[in-house]
Amino acid sequence: QVQLVESGGGSVQGGGSLRLSCAVQDSTYSRYSMAWFRNRPTKSREGVAAIDRDGITTYADSVKGRFTVSKDDSKNTLYLEMNDLKPEDTGMYICAAERPSSAVRSPLNHYEYAYWGRGTQVTVSS
Repeated sequence: QVQLVESGGGSVQGGGSLRLSCAVQDSTYSRYSMAWFRNRPTKSREGVAAIDRDGITTYADSVKGRFTVSKDDSKNTLYLEMNDLKPEDTGMYICAAERPSSAVRSPLNHYEYAYWGRGTQVTVSS
């Protein structure tokens, strides 16, 4: 069974930065398509940032210019560098992955991903 383990969440003041990590525990694949989703209070689940099996990135408009998604295929690890954090970024950030044998057509749609982590909490104070 594929396991995803997130880390790096925490509490920061507005304008601060955090770096999230998500490690995929799988000995078979090394080119996962991966993405970050978030659940925010009073809001629907939102795709935040994604990077596909070829390294193509996609961002939600709300985080463009502030967040950077990357992955290290040799380590099966996804990262999200979050800068200039705002209170509205507060939420549970969840890592998702899809094996490279499947093409991801809509990178910020949760239906694209078969494997999910438990999430890491990000809290940004004003």
